[in-house]
Parts: sequence; structure tokens; C-alpha cells
Amino acid sequence: MNMEYRQHNQPGCGGCLLLLALLALVTGGAPALLNLLGFLFYSGLAGLLLLIAGFWAFSYYIQRRVSTYEASQSESHNRFVFLLINILVKIAQADGHFTRAELNAILNFFQYHLRYNQDQMYWVKQLVKEARDNPTSLRQLLEEFRTSFAYEPRLILLELIYQIIHTKQPPPENELRLAREAAQLLQISVYDQRTIEAKYMYRQRQEAASAASQEEQYYAVLGLEKGADFAEIKKAYRKLSMQYHPDKVGHLGEEFKKVAEEKMKEINVAYGYFEKKFGNR
Repeated sequence: MNMEYRQHNQPGCGGCLLLLALLALVTGGAPALLNLLGFLFYSGLAGLLLLIAGFWAFSYYIQRRVSTYEASQSESHNRFVFLLINILVKIAQADGHFTRAELNAILNFFQYHLRYNQDQMYWVKQLVKEARDNPTSLRQLLEEFRTSFAYEPRLILLELIYQIIHTKQPPPENELRLAREAAQLLQISVYDQRTIEAKYMYRQRQEAASAASQEEQYYAVLGLEKGADFAEIKKAYRKLSMQYHPDKVGHLGEEFKKVAEEKMKEINVAYGYFEKKFGNR
């Protein structure tokens, strides 16, 4: 059973009454309305009403921009983005959580890779919000995507699935299995699936190697061997902080004070890294 994509309707004008009331206030009409608003002002409720009116006006504006953009696009385009977002949100929710990093990975694809403008991003955010409560299963969404689109769009989807999963480091094994199952449902070749997975695993190893190299450098800055515990790190930091404190060399001139300040920056960065690593903030 295919999911039906329903275009967002143009917002109604029920709230126009509120705008007319505010207009009457500004123009000095409707004495009864002025008296009522005067009472609200003195009772402290005017600010709340203005806040509600502002929120409604902004929501109305967004809804109108979204529906106008949707109406300008083809049905196939809207359906593609709709299914794409719903699948990515389901993947992100697989562990029971939808993190900020996962949300940003989805939004960044549209904003920076596809170069969506403001109206398009309003639409994407609306679809993400609705997708979070969509009861349709991931399997059904994937099967519908497979039957609706050619091989190349399915490859793009699989790339994005791996991108979402790799927002967690290291990516959970159960989510990697989910990505492989998604590739099968999308009828992606084993070669293409393994190529995409290998690319992201290689990036993960490179990042891990870079982090390890950086850690060795931080140990060296503090004059320690790799593997020193936090007690040793703290002791070395205190000693170096006394030795390289800018006030110790201030009498030698401004240039030597600047050298000490730069050295202290290095020491503080290294110590800050270990504080975060060992959870001793």
C-alpha cells in the first residue's frame, strides 16, 4: 500500500479577525475594542496577547510559504523529497533517539549540497517534523522508494543513510546492519553497497588516527609519555603553569611575555583535552 503524499494546504484566514482587531486598535476605531484592550493592558495581559499574535502571524507566514513552494513543484519531486526525509528520520530514530547531529546531517544535505533556499528549507523542516510522528514502517517506506525511483536516486539515499549512521562514532553495529538491510530492500548491488560502506569506514579510521596523533602531541606538550594517568597529567600541568606563567618573564620585555603566553595557550589546550577525556572538569 503506497503512502499518499498530501500537499500542505494554504492556511485559512480565521486568524484574519485577529489582524483586523489589531488594525482597529492602531487606527483608533471601535471604541469598545479600545476599552477592552485598555483593560487588558492595565491587567498585564496585553503583552501575552501580542506574543500570541506574533507567534500566529509567523506560523501563518511559514505555512503560506511552504504551500506556495509545494504548488510550484512537480508531484514526483515532492514525493521524492517526502519519502527521502521520512526514511532518513526513521533511520535516525532506529536507536530510540533523534539527535541534533542526525537532524543537522539531514538539514545540511538539503541546505549545502542541494543549495535549498529559505522557502525550501521551511518545507524540509516541516516534513522532518511530520516524519517524526509517521507510523509507517521503515520497510514499507524503503519498498515504496524502490518501486518509485530509478537506481541512481536509490544510491543517493543509501549514501545519506550511511551519513546519518556515521554521525555516531563509532557507528553502532545494529545500525550498520540496518543500512545493509536497507541496501537489499532498495536492490542496491553488493558491490555498490560495500563501496559506500568502505568509504565511510575509511573516514572513521582516518579520524581516529588523527585523534590518536593529536593525543600524542598533547602528551608531549605536557612532557609526559603516552598513557600517563590524569594524576600525572594534573601534576605536570601545575608545574608547567608555574614555569611558563607570563608574569615570570614580564620583566624581560613584552616580546618574551608573548612567547610565554603562547606556550601557556598550548599547555591549556593540552590539559583541556585531557580534562574532557577523563571527565575531570
